[in-house]
Amino acid sequence: MAEQHTPRSLIVSLYGAYGRSPDGAPVPVAELIRLLGVLGVDAPSVRSSVSRLKRRGLLLPGRTADGAAGYALSDDARMLLDDGDRRIYARTEPRLSDGWVLAVFSVPEAERHKRHLLRSRLARLGFGTAAPGVWIAPARLHEETRHTLERLDLSGYVDLFRGDHLGYAPTAEAVARWWDLPSIAKLHEEFLDAHEPVLRAWSTAPGTPEEAYRAYLPALDSWRRLPYADPVLPLELLPENWPGTRSAEVFAALHALLHELGGEFVTREPQAPGRES
Repeated sequence: MAEQHTPRSLIVSLYGAYGRSPDGAPVPVAELIRLLGVLGVDAPSVRSSVSRLKRRGLLLPGRTADGAAGYALSDDARMLLDDGDRRIYARTEPRLSDGWVLAVFSVPEAERHKRHLLRSRLARLGFGTAAPGVWIAPARLHEETRHTLERLDLSGYVDLFRGDHLGYAPTAEAVARWWDLPSIAKLHEEFLDAHEPVLRAWSTAPGTPEEAYRAYLPALDSWRRLPYADPVLPLELLPENWPGTRSAEVFAALHALLHELGGEFVTREPQAPGRES
């Protein structure tokens, strides 16, 4: 199945990879249009997606030093991307001894819409379901979970705990109930099908900065979803030949090969001040 990259998702990936300047300077709208255009996204779609991200409070309008209209990351967006970096790029080997974080929640019936939001957000953070109202994830996700619940004003409905699994079923059996491991494995296999050939090609015949950017941003856009769908469990809890190990290696190799070279394309050809907004 062909990968689907939405304009909004690509814009988030672009800011994550290349749009976090230390001084918080906005990225010119003309540059967003240029950089998404080479990936097949037309200008109206870029503007529409930027508007949605602005309404969500993730992008803030501003002017560059030379007066061009642009958009900078909000503080919430920076926190989201910084939290994401710990998953996307730091692939440390998880250990069973690290333990688990439990999210136990209760939402009044009159606010059941928040119950749905809470469940969906915990799922997007990589939590599995241990029991009704009890969600579980590796303990290292504790800090990011706190940030997310506080940002969404959901912390008042949740208690967080850290601990070990003490039985009665073996932990590997319990993990197979808490998460849909076959579905997660399929996501890794789809990533490998799409991007492992790219790695092989670049390993034998490197290309230009533009070609590196064209290859890297879709790979990042695909990969950054995976460490959220997959909580990255210790290997002893996973089926044999788990594809997540290989997909992490492939993304790490693509990042090493393409990120910096693609950045040369991102930073070239500065645009004159324009009237885009």
